Amino acid sequence: MSIDRVVARRAAPRPLTPVPIETVSSTAMAIYEIGGTAPRIDPSAYVHPDATVIGDVTIGPESTVWPGAVLRGDYGTITIGARTSVQDGTVVHATAETPTTVGDGCVIGHLVHLEGCLLEASSLVGSGSVVLHNAVIGTGATVGANAVVTNNMIVPPGALAVGIPAVIKEGRSNLFAIEAGAALYVANGKRYAAGLVRIDTPPGDS
Repeated sequence: MSIDRVVARRAAPRPLTPVPIETVSSTAMAIYEIGGTAPRIDPSAYVHPDATVIGDVTIGPESTVWPGAVLRGDYGTITIGARTSVQDGTVVHATAETPTTVGDGCVIGHLVHLEGCLLEASSLVGSGSVVLHNAVIGTGATVGANAVVTNNMIVPPGALAVGIPAVIKEGRSNLFAIEAGAALYVANGKRYAAGLVRIDTPPGDS
């Protein structure tokens, strides 16, 4: 056999055998009670099946919690207002002395850490940021990506906080962008609630 025929035979693709995939619609969420306290989630809120919500947590109307986010209300109270998004990989915690409260229409970006702080209405915390104990993010304010808002720090309404530790830039937030982002995630939550379909077979369901 010539070398050309050998190469041709090796290069010829094998026909693919169709592999049947069972379509599984999954709406299960990792929601846990601890010490007799269970999360309170408004029926119009959307919590992705890969998010985790534990204990003393309240999630308001049309709010959304996205894959990999953890809201752990084991030591203290966590309150999420209406139309607020808690995006992928974010961790929200509280202590017995310092609850974490997030107002209405807030946008919490990917991989954020909130710990015992207050976010007033229509504020935004950018991806990778940390907001610590007793900090206050004012109405319409923005915490820039990867910033660290330290204990007891106050970000005034409409201000922008950037850097490590965060530095305040008065009047530099963009309320229009925050409100648009909040509305986008409300719509996306409804889209996911109506149309998210798991197409692999979850472990134990085979």
